[in-house]
Amino acid sequence: MPAGHMEASALLVDTHAHLNAEEFDKDREAVIGRAVAAGVGAIIDIGSDLDSCRKSVELARRPGLYATVGIHPHSARHMAKWVGEIETLAASPGVVAIGEIGLDYYRNLSEPSAQRDCFTHFLGLARSLGLPVVVHDRDAHDDVVDLLRLEHAGDTGGVMHCFSGDVEMAKKCLDMGFYISLAGPVTFRNNARAQQVVRMVPDSRLLLETDCPYLTPEPYRGMRNEPGMVRVIAERASALKGVPPARVVDATGANAQRLFGLNRGRRLVAANLER
Repeated sequence: MPAGHMEASALLVDTHAHLNAEEFDKDREAVIGRAVAAGVGAIIDIGSDLDSCRKSVELARRPGLYATVGIHPHSARHMAKWVGEIETLAASPGVVAIGEIGLDYYRNLSEPSAQRDCFTHFLGLARSLGLPVVVHDRDAHDDVVDLLRLEHAGDTGGVMHCFSGDVEMAKKCLDMGFYISLAGPVTFRNNARAQQVVRMVPDSRLLLETDCPYLTPEPYRGMRNEPGMVRVIAERASALKGVPPARVVDATGANAQRLFGLNRGRRLVAANLER
């Protein structure tokens, strides 16, 4: 993994990774090692169905790794079967948010009504537990914003994962107290809308993520994404904002600590991880 232009001591946080995915089964420890070498100090591993939630909770037993639990809108049709165990998992050590939850009208792998019911349920769970939410939104901008408002999601706050809306939507989310997370698409040359959002959102409300193994940033598209590549996202954000990379790293790291309540002493390590 190239070191880029930031000092090796800079602390990065990948706020949205799927290390639980089967794509990492053969070399997960090597992936973590490369993340450490790239300066990544913490990774939030995202649950999106029952199996991935179980794996995320297990991964969160390790230093510098944290978990979320929830049901992705693609799997909302399975909520009745999974919700009980996922609610139990939400009380596990290392769980710092409810998610990945939301709406996805692009693929509609679950009926929109089932997606909305699932989203509403987990927003309520987050509110009852006092945990932030990790929100997925694809081609469902208006309904996502409406449900967040209706369910008073701003009371606990959260992050708009891999934000895909425009500046006006970003302002609505910021007004509710949400953070805006940047992923690989912000590095794509033709993504003018994402670049406009980056320039508008204040440093105090930005987060960084990879969404690995998906959404690999330029110039590595075609390769599997992994947490160490969050450095590329930080460098692109700094270029768009016209500020030093260290400023983006410091701000987004502090934001992740604040939103997710990360323990500063549990820094990611490369080997001999605690179990």
